[in-house]
Amino acid sequence: MREDLPEDEADFEVRLVQIGDGATGDRLDKALAAAAPDISRARLQALMAEGLVRRDGLPVTSGSSKAVLGEYEILIPPPAPADPQPEAIPLVVLFEDAHLIVVDKPAGMAVHPAPGTANGTLVNALLHHCGDSLSGVGGVARPGIVHRLDKETSGVMVAAKSDAAHQGLSKLFASHDIDRVYVALTRGAPYPKKGVIDTQLGRSNSDRKKMAVLKTGGRQAITHYAVEHAFGPDEKPLAARVSCRLQTGRTHQIRVHMASKGAPCLGDPVYGSGTPAPSVREAIAASGLTRQALHAAVLGFVHPVTGETLRFETPLPADMAALEKALAAL
Repeated sequence: MREDLPEDEADFEVRLVQIGDGATGDRLDKALAAAAPDISRARLQALMAEGLVRRDGLPVTSGSSKAVLGEYEILIPPPAPADPQPEAIPLVVLFEDAHLIVVDKPAGMAVHPAPGTANGTLVNALLHHCGDSLSGVGGVARPGIVHRLDKETSGVMVAAKSDAAHQGLSKLFASHDIDRVYVALTRGAPYPKKGVIDTQLGRSNSDRKKMAVLKTGGRQAITHYAVEHAFGPDEKPLAARVSCRLQTGRTHQIRVHMASKGAPCLGDPVYGSGTPAPSVREAIAASGLTRQALHAAVLGFVHPVTGETLRFETPLPADMAALEKALAAL
């Protein structure tokens, strides 16, 4: 522990890393990762973003900046507690009984703690809301969680409050006996207007952080889609509202599948290749959308304990509703 660090950094590990002549001019994150191989490049980028990589006492925040000769200081925070902690975060509860809870997750909320997202997650909120009933259900790290939505995807989610519900819900998801419908606002419109996308989905060979349609390997991913509304000229729509019903539930499935049809979700920072038309860009800016335009609108299933048939449907959140209204005026 360094005694000359600010109080809130006193427990940080301090690593001093030398950049030699051979690495000067390289990307800084790449050079530091090579000099400190036990710290991943992604971790270094996250530390930079927090101002915890310094040279001559000053933060270096851009991993793409050029490495210069000399010594860099890397401050590594102590590990976050292994057990997620309860947090008084408001939840929109659609249904709750002794066995499970159904919520409308907002965009921007991660489902469970992970590196870089230690708190403010759905799990933290559920632990506070449900109390001891959630403790230990499904494991310590992700109590109650049987499926997930991307952090920036909004919509309906179910979590288990009892072991019986957790086991039953897990079986329903594994056998695809769940009705899941998403609404996507896309750049252009997929062709044909209605169909089934059946591909193998897995990690991209060129970028391991992304998912991709693969020729070999991966897991089968099936999406049933239908264009509900097309916006702009009939012969070449500028955008569309697309209903996507999941037959399987793979990581980033709808985002990858829509992109594979040449109609990625508007605002998608990872799979949204191509630039929307100027009028669509103006609509996005006016709506305040800062994420992928994807909402889990419907979740239906048979209650794993009571046998009751449950179905929940939520409207588009404000940003997507505003965007759809603006697109309708094209």
